[in-house]
Amino acid sequence: MEKNSHLPLYATKSAKARIPFQLFALLLFVGVCFIFVYRVSNIPSEEEAGRWAWIGLFLSELWFCLYWFITVIVRWNPIYRCTFKDRLSLRYEEALPGIDIFVCTADPMIEPPAMVINTVLSVMAYDYPPQKLNVYLSDDGGSDLTFYAMVEASSFSKIWLPFCKKFKIEPRSPEAYFRTAVEPLEDHVTAKEWSSIKKSYEGMKKRIETTTKLGRTSEEIRKQHKGFREWNLVASRRDHQTILQILIDGKDPKAVDIEGQPLPTLVYLAREKRPQYHHNFKAGAMNALIRVSSRISNSPIILNLDCDMYSNNSESVRDAVCFYMDEEKGHEVGFVQFPQSFENITKNDVYGSSLNVIMGVEIPGFDGNGGPLFIGTGCFHRRNALCGQKYSDQECKVNWKEWNGIKIEESAGVLEDTSKVLASCTYEEKYTQWGNEVGLKYGCPVEDVLSGLAVHYRGWRSIYFNPARKGFIGLPPTTLLQSLVQHKRWSEGDFQIFASKYCPFVYGYKKIPLKLQLSYCIYMLWAPNCFATLYYVAVPSLCLLRGISLFPKLLSAWMLPFAFVIIFHRAYSLGEFLWFGGTVQGWWNDQRMWLFRRISSYIFGFLDYILKLVGFSKSAFVVTEKVADDDVSERYEQELMEFGASSPMFTIIATLALVNVFCLVGGMKKVIRMDVQSLVSEPFTLQILLCALLVLINLPVYQGLFLRKDKGRMPTSVTQQSVMFALLACALAMY
Repeated sequence: MEKNSHLPLYATKSAKARIPFQLFALLLFVGVCFIFVYRVSNIPSEEEAGRWAWIGLFLSELWFCLYWFITVIVRWNPIYRCTFKDRLSLRYEEALPGIDIFVCTADPMIEPPAMVINTVLSVMAYDYPPQKLNVYLSDDGGSDLTFYAMVEASSFSKIWLPFCKKFKIEPRSPEAYFRTAVEPLEDHVTAKEWSSIKKSYEGMKKRIETTTKLGRTSEEIRKQHKGFREWNLVASRRDHQTILQILIDGKDPKAVDIEGQPLPTLVYLAREKRPQYHHNFKAGAMNALIRVSSRISNSPIILNLDCDMYSNNSESVRDAVCFYMDEEKGHEVGFVQFPQSFENITKNDVYGSSLNVIMGVEIPGFDGNGGPLFIGTGCFHRRNALCGQKYSDQECKVNWKEWNGIKIEESAGVLEDTSKVLASCTYEEKYTQWGNEVGLKYGCPVEDVLSGLAVHYRGWRSIYFNPARKGFIGLPPTTLLQSLVQHKRWSEGDFQIFASKYCPFVYGYKKIPLKLQLSYCIYMLWAPNCFATLYYVAVPSLCLLRGISLFPKLLSAWMLPFAFVIIFHRAYSLGEFLWFGGTVQGWWNDQRMWLFRRISSYIFGFLDYILKLVGFSKSAFVVTEKVADDDVSERYEQELMEFGASSPMFTIIATLALVNVFCLVGGMKKVIRMDVQSLVSEPFTLQILLCALLVLINLPVYQGLFLRKDKGRMPTSVTQQSVMFALLACALAMY
């Protein structure tokens, strides 16, 4: 024990094989410089056609180079962490801090209660002293259906938690476990208990799903708990009083499981909603939870989760605590971010949702540059840092063996009554620092990124931890529109931060390292990325139709830097994607989504920000749907792109796809008429290849427009509009 008392609780390792990447970046930069020399030295004269198209292409390439430079800074020195949980147990098992766990849901129709309670049960079953776990559900839908599911979960936890700990099962979400686990037939006693637990879970799930389909709770159900009486006063989900129910009081000696072991505290909260008050979406829900939990449990560490992001690793909480309780650097840590991982990704990830490269390279790069950003879920926060405290080397040091926090002795009934005011609409009018200097920040579609940035500005360090067994697993979008809308919100919010007083280069000046300021820009500049991409996708193809050359001839020496940069950069991208478990087809799908997002999501994200700036638009938070119709799910599993609904985003994508196919036909007419000698000296060869590549990457769009007959095809209205716009663009280019 004495020997281990000074050993660190975590270690930091630099990424291997960084020299090859740095050499790759240097060689690519040299190639880019040659491209710029070509562009500058071959600008058409004022009399020549295509001068402005040439200059526009040059400016687009300058932008791509700037953005690529930022990505290089992020990827230059990624670091990885490992924890020593055995040392934590030996040193601090009796002094482990309390953990408040926040799970947020907003709509029982989009986020089914059966899914929500699986997340709740998975964190209740953590390998951690149960009396130090406090689980809070924020129900912004104010639904008695979700409350009923929580009542059922509180009862089921009495048999589920002992089962998890007895057999050390993983994961501890009942749905995820029983979906993959095999009944242990070799041991009759174990098999009997296993079957009994599964039967109990399936019965509970059936009752919850049946009630959810009905859309209301029956009189018989309402007799099960006093909390249902609260819904007698509810006018609507947007107009109701605070509903706060402590379903399990962890301090109550009677709150035990079937084996007599204490249960974690379990709390249901639906904060007050009134039509005349802005509720500030998820940030408002989180701030209400921070205040209510400070009255009920007041744990020094807070874990926040989306309702679909169940715990996949029962030791994640101990991993996080290792960073906070490390004697040398633990007091510097403001939050510990775990990666986002997903369970229903198709083999080739048709919508590019896995985020494997981002989570495997970019976020560790953030960590190496000063700390990862807060990505909204799977994050352990220091309560004081989240509540506005500035970092101080002396004041923030904690002796965990002597720290006991604030003892809260009131009964559950008293706490329910006295805590309701903390979740009222008027509370923040009196204490106006909430949403500004205290808690999560308001007024931004990506409140998580802004709030994490504010923690950095106050001097705290953040940590990124990516364990071998994923800490949390959620659900990605299962339709193209869901994915595009999600990225539209992200790009709009990130650019709003960049253009506000919270810009890393302004507010973060001398507060965070320059490398970290630049790192944040990799996402904050998503929205303006649309313009250079849109130009490169449309203008070279239209110039091909007009007979204007924008690239060197095939046998020209200037073709070499273009070929080198394009092939070398894409080859590295493919290798990186494969390294993190992807497939070649998956990489190709990822390239397609890269294009789609930049020519649709990011355009609308940028435009929405501008409209909001001039007062024509208001902030809105779109909850990503967590359930899909059977036919949509079937097409998703078959990796058929889902167009289905009509959207202006689809109109842009389809129009540009058709522009490129029309221009390719025009370009190929020239190729067919040429002999081999003329072909290699043809100045349009690279433009034809670029156009052909864009046609190839848009094949699912053409299928959706003209070939598919299922409900996931492109809507007729979108097809008609895109054909009309594409023909108009080509006509204008030719004449």
